[in-house]
Amino acid sequence: MNGNGAPPRVGDATTPSVSGTGARTRLERGRGALGPALELVHTGRAPTRAVLTAELGVTRATAGAVAAELEALGLIRVDSRPGGAGGTGGAQGRPSHRLSVAEDGPVALAAQVHSDGFRAALVGLGGRIVATAPGKVTVSADPAQVLGAVVEAGALLLAQSGRRCVGAGLAVPSAVAEPDGTALNPLHLAWPAGSPVREIFAECVKAAGIDGPALTGNDVNLAALAEHRHGAGRSAQHLLCVATGHRGVGGALVLDGRLHSGSSGLALEVGHLTVNPEGRACHCGGRGCLDVEADPLAFLTAAGRSPGPEVSLLQQARDLLRDEPGEPAVRAATEELIDRLGLGLAGLVNILNPDRIILGGLHRELLHADPERLRAVVADRSLWGRSGGVPILPCTLDHNSLVGAAELAWQPVLDDPLGALA
Repeated sequence: MNGNGAPPRVGDATTPSVSGTGARTRLERGRGALGPALELVHTGRAPTRAVLTAELGVTRATAGAVAAELEALGLIRVDSRPGGAGGTGGAQGRPSHRLSVAEDGPVALAAQVHSDGFRAALVGLGGRIVATAPGKVTVSADPAQVLGAVVEAGALLLAQSGRRCVGAGLAVPSAVAEPDGTALNPLHLAWPAGSPVREIFAECVKAAGIDGPALTGNDVNLAALAEHRHGAGRSAQHLLCVATGHRGVGGALVLDGRLHSGSSGLALEVGHLTVNPEGRACHCGGRGCLDVEADPLAFLTAAGRSPGPEVSLLQQARDLLRDEPGEPAVRAATEELIDRLGLGLAGLVNILNPDRIILGGLHRELLHADPERLRAVVADRSLWGRSGGVPILPCTLDHNSLVGAAELAWQPVLDDPLGALA
């Protein structure tokens, strides 16, 4: 760090590995590559300097200067020791320098609110959860109350960690309208429709003395973003994510590496696809929507179980599926929800033609319970499913909505590392 507490910049006497006119010239040429280079390391696509050189399309010297600057900013580590997981790729077969995110580097504050409470976490580059603090509270009709509590929990984690914070991100179980950041339909919370959650969250973050931007998004959108960068969605060009968390069902679509949110942030409200015209009444005013036919409450109800207050609905459904999978009522409920989910997925396959589907929350557990049944329903009910089959995979990240919320805060750093951390 230099005298004012900021990371060293190019030309500082303390900047390692970039001293001298030649090195500075190389870095000036590659300064525009800092963000792309950081994203490649962040997403695991550049494990070595040789791969980084090839991906960026620059010289080895420029790639070396870019990597050195990112290391000087405290964002990545460059390991020149031979051997290990880094592989080869240097000149004359020499092992290439290995690149990884800095384990002791800055973090983003991530927060998630759901019908059973909230969770706060610190998330580093690479989608690594550094620390987490669950909170089970009654989510009142006042968004400021729970957002204040989740930010307070996050601020405590930051104080305990001593890490620098690049910003904060919030995941909410509602469509979030752009550009104003209002929660349009928090159906499973008591919040008023149109609550200005981004503004409230930003005020709470500022009041807690936390620097950086404060951003908000829909929880399943953020889960899809996290899985595409760090989990089961890597390398997919057209990724469909469908998940049920504590209540309801959400969906998200990543097209060519970018989250598709529609004209105003409201795309992919898949929970309100009708999958059972004679089914349960939905909060939206319809009947038989995926939202109420394939979530944890629907599973518990179909299995003849009355949910209790001790743990979340999601955990109760998971426990029942894990502990009593062969019990007749549980088995029948599993098959019913798989069939309803499969109908919804088939319709989405016909419309969107994704190259991969990933399932989160209870849907991930249903896939594990009977993968062949779910895949058969989708293939039988979808035109494109019959012609070749769409891979259906479980999400792989724990707390992927939290990781996705952190991605919101990390994005300015990925876009411009020097500008964001100056």
